[in-house]
Amino acid sequence: MVNSTSKADISSIHSVDLRIRSIKTEYYQIPLAEVLSDAKHGDHTHFEVIVSKITCSNGIEGIGYTYTGGKGGRAIYSLIEDELKPILLGKDASRISHIWEEMTYHLHYVGRGGLLSFAISAVDIALWDIRCKQLGEPLWKVAGGSNDRTRCYAGGIDLNFSEEKLLNNIQGYLDKGFKGVKIKVGKADYREDVARVESVRKLIGDDTIFMVDANYSLPVETAIRFAKAIEKYDIKWFEEPTIPDDYLGYARIAQATSIPLAMGENLHTVYEFNYAVQQAKLGFLQPDASNIGGITGWMKVAELAYINNLPICTHGMHELHVSLMSSQPHAGYMEVHSFPIHEYIKQPFVLDKQGNAVAPNVVGTGVEFDPTLVNSFLVKQS
Repeated sequence: MVNSTSKADISSIHSVDLRIRSIKTEYYQIPLAEVLSDAKHGDHTHFEVIVSKITCSNGIEGIGYTYTGGKGGRAIYSLIEDELKPILLGKDASRISHIWEEMTYHLHYVGRGGLLSFAISAVDIALWDIRCKQLGEPLWKVAGGSNDRTRCYAGGIDLNFSEEKLLNNIQGYLDKGFKGVKIKVGKADYREDVARVESVRKLIGDDTIFMVDANYSLPVETAIRFAKAIEKYDIKWFEEPTIPDDYLGYARIAQATSIPLAMGENLHTVYEFNYAVQQAKLGFLQPDASNIGGITGWMKVAELAYINNLPICTHGMHELHVSLMSSQPHAGYMEVHSFPIHEYIKQPFVLDKQGNAVAPNVVGTGVEFDPTLVNSFLVKQS
């Protein structure tokens, strides 16, 4: 039986005016401290952040965002500002699933799975921030509440590093308390990658989790040859060995090696993840809330992973993913990405003594950009 206090609380929640009153969009270009390279995207000199600030009629503001590796940010900004904003104003911000569907199919014909997924993500994350603030709870509780921390690893973008610099970089991760590391592979001669893997394993010892990531750069046969050559180094997963569209190619690689495969950062619809689960024989799913339709899309993939007995993992934006990963009972390993978005927000990113990432125990998503740190990188705003 519901007591009078609970009835009052429920009545209060339903009577609150959460109509979307205004949407402000911001576009930033943030330089990296040094050039970072991988096998398919080449050199990264900066990353882009597109922020969506949604204010409701009751004054609650939600902050959402997405990011890129340095290209496409203006188009995402335009999609939010010119295409999504007009259909969102006046909507009830509490109807997140309904809004997610409406955004998805409003531009489905021209934008399925492309830049639209990034734009939807920024809006959706803002709506979840509003939900959490309305409930007075942190995201890790609202999204599931399984835990307040998660296992993680440091994901390097380091293919352009000499072996000496690579090892120094890895040592830096270990010194910070990370219990897992990932390096880029995809050299023209795969044997050079094998030598780098050997050197890193020797440095980190047997107890540190170790992953490799080819950024979908290898032909299937080369990926198989490379995977077999590094099996003896106890690799947790081989990430994006070949193009993400070749699900059956992934299955061929998986059948030829004992190393589990992982992918997800280039799958931008929940249906693509479903195909990958059905066909690619993956060991780990890696959705990125910045390009899978925000928290709503990420949670759909997490549920898909759960019912298929697969660990849910992440790519990028660890300052947000720490809460999502912590919320899930089947969390695998969260990537702490080399794009340091966390350095530009108010809430610090924290590792505990066991090397786990700790979810911010603050109301909302815990991601609020510090204007004193980002304003000089602002390119455009509405």
